Amino acid sequence: MRATEALKELGMQRSLTSDTDAEAVARRAPHVRGCADIGEDDISEDGIDHDDSRAAAGAGFRRLTLTNFRSYAFADVRFDGRPATFIGANGAGKTNLLEALSMFGPGRGLRSARLDDLARAEGDGRFAVAARFADADGDDGRALGVGIDRTPDGGAARACRLDGATARGPIAFADIVRFSWLTPAQDGLFTAAAGERRRFLDRIAQTQDAGHSRAAADYEAAARQRQRLLDERRGDEAWLSALETRMAEAGVALAAGRRDAATTLASFDVSGLADGAFPAAVIAIEGELEAALDGAVAADVEDAFVAELKARRRRDADAGRATYGPHRSDLIVSHRAKGTLARLCSTGEQKALLIGLVLANACALARRAGAAPLVLLFDEIAAHLDPNRRAALFDIVDGLGLQCFMTGTDESLFASWGRRAQAFRVEGGAVHEI
Repeated sequence: MRATEALKELGMQRSLTSDTDAEAVARRAPHVRGCADIGEDDISEDGIDHDDSRAAAGAGFRRLTLTNFRSYAFADVRFDGRPATFIGANGAGKTNLLEALSMFGPGRGLRSARLDDLARAEGDGRFAVAARFADADGDDGRALGVGIDRTPDGGAARACRLDGATARGPIAFADIVRFSWLTPAQDGLFTAAAGERRRFLDRIAQTQDAGHSRAAADYEAAARQRQRLLDERRGDEAWLSALETRMAEAGVALAAGRRDAATTLASFDVSGLADGAFPAAVIAIEGELEAALDGAVAADVEDAFVAELKARRRRDADAGRATYGPHRSDLIVSHRAKGTLARLCSTGEQKALLIGLVLANACALARRAGAAPLVLLFDEIAAHLDPNRRAALFDIVDGLGLQCFMTGTDESLFASWGRRAQAFRVEGGAVHEI
């Protein structure tokens, strides 16, 4: 079954009433210009080009502006809501554009980089990423901003702004946009250490529940403080007990979020899309808390976790780490049709399984009323896919109506998009529409 037909049956295909409508959307190509090309007459007082000929319906990024970010002294890129491809040589700065977008999500972005590493080497140590995110009606929507602030001790802190006002961090953007991404570094996910799979599952869970990132942060903070007390051999019973209670509350919430995310991924059979180009997966989580939640309510699991942490204090002090908890869990994935663990599948099958998990989550979110729009960031996604799988991936993303940003070294990799996607050339520190 073709991807668009399968999605239509599920009520998830975007609303384009005819081929004529699709062509009209495809013709709405925005300008992409460098700093010197933008004049005051081009931009209104709110900083957005309101030329209706370049407007497009649907939620998504309409503009991205970088100042002293990574390899860019300045870049100003306009989008019309269609998927966008960034094409250029290795090292041209394609991934930097995806990373800039990812800074509006929780965590440390697509590369998990330190803030200081994001500033352009030739700059003054600061950077700014600004964006305009249109709402579902295609209106101007919200103004998003991320930069770097210097703390009194010379450290770095992420500064966020929403509609011109200071925001309390990237959590302020969670109701506006959510991200899911794949990078070449994740190609070995199923053979990597368990921590890589935990982080992947946590990012999936964050797209489904914005509070998941807070639970993860709270658990890690409490665990670090508890370990510090144990390392210092400080027998502060009240403080240790308080930290262990915090670990239990956050840890059980973290485990529950992972279970929900895994259930969601398993509930959508992506092998029914595009003639099975991406296989369905069997998903399981190995972890003490996740298993405990199978047969008990969260409050009881929390109490048992507190008791376990207290009993393990001496062991954890000797080990230099907590020896029990959700930080030890693992995501186990198998190829459903073949009954083979993903880590034992071929490289191509592992890539297809990984993409299938991301697509399953995207399909699930597309059916969820009231969820913030999901934006996909695919770095070098097409390089190791055969032409049929590339075309199938593009058809599925197009059918879901999601805004997607992709990078690649060769324009031919994206030929099957046709006019359904914008194409940009990245070279010499500049971005130009093709």
